[in-house]
Amino acid sequence: MEKRGYAVLALLLIVVASEVHGAESLCERRSQTWHGFCGETTHCDNQCRNWEHACHGACHADGLGSACFCYFNVCGQNC
Repeated sequence: MEKRGYAVLALLLIVVASEVHGAESLCERRSQTWHGFCGETTHCDNQCRNWEHACHGACHADGLGSACFCYFNVCGQNC
């Protein structure tokens, strides 16, 4: 019974470690095609996906305004 507990714990640690590693590889980059104030995240998300082949896009504060940022699974690679 005790061996089974260690096996479950080891499996859980492997799953958690792989999830943490996946989050580290997410790459944020300011949109190359968006111009002006970013006030609608859904528009930014659509543009990042369709024009820049990103996995996701979102508006975030940037300096005194708001800019569109695109997210890729791995830096330098498209989704």
